[in-house]
Amino acid sequence: MMNKTAFTKALYKSVDSRDSEQLSAFITEDVHFCIGNYPPVIGQEAVLAANQAFFASIQGMQHRLDNIWECGDSIICNGNVDYVRLDGSEYSVGFATVLKMQGDKISDYLVYVDISEL
Repeated sequence: MMNKTAFTKALYKSVDSRDSEQLSAFITEDVHFCIGNYPPVIGQEAVLAANQAFFASIQGMQHRLDNIWECGDSIICNGNVDYVRLDGSEYSVGFATVLKMQGDKISDYLVYVDISEL
């Protein structure tokens, strides 16, 4: 596996490209995913579908990672994400993510961000 900093940067490059097929390479079959105050989604197929629906609800996004920490089998990062809504307006907000790793893939993917303004 690549080092955790490179892994996290590659993950967010995939997310920012809004490509769920690329995202699938980062997550386990039984991944647990939760973003903001939405209910958790479990399983790779369901997580990819949820992400695809989210990707379709915006014109684009760009994450800036400020910090990446390793803690046992987890990666924690924070930064800022700039969204472009479908109407072209912009929304910028801070975020933090906790990624619990199982080998070289994410088994628990928790994103703390306020996307209520999207």
